[in-house]
Amino acid sequence: MRSVTAVVLLLAGVLSGAACDDAPCGPRTAVVARVIDGDTVELEGGRRVRYLDVDCPEDTHEVECFGEEARLANESRVLGREVELQYESRCEDDYGRLLAHVFLDGRVVGLDLVAEGYGCALVLPPNTAHGDDFEEAQAWARAHGLGIWGACRDDLPCR
Repeated sequence: MRSVTAVVLLLAGVLSGAACDDAPCGPRTAVVARVIDGDTVELEGGRRVRYLDVDCPEDTHEVECFGEEARLANESRVLGREVELQYESRCEDDYGRLLAHVFLDGRVVGLDLVAEGYGCALVLPPNTAHGDDFEEAQAWARAHGLGIWGACRDDLPCR
């Protein structure tokens, strides 16, 4: 099994050339103005971005196990920082949020969150190009009892 760091670096390299060059879904870079939860941010200007391939426990309307920790982990990484956004096939979800891989300092934020146990892999068609990497990161975190996999045994926020 590849190490999580190797998977993160591999995915970062693959995604660096995977942006929709001819018809971008939204901005390629932006500053994160607010962190909504572990997998959703609001950019300066008001657009919301839902991270591709990751589902973190909620702490907005309903507080799920490890939801606050996931939000704080995301916030400590991206709040007030300029991030790079890279899109796949589907640009928006049913709530009008942009769907993107969010990069900071060359790392895929969502993949790091999954690898550290702050969330689960959630790969939804048609945006499935990198799902295997997220599922491998989840398996690693689960095997090591990280985050939700150690704290939420009876109340897992994702399956």
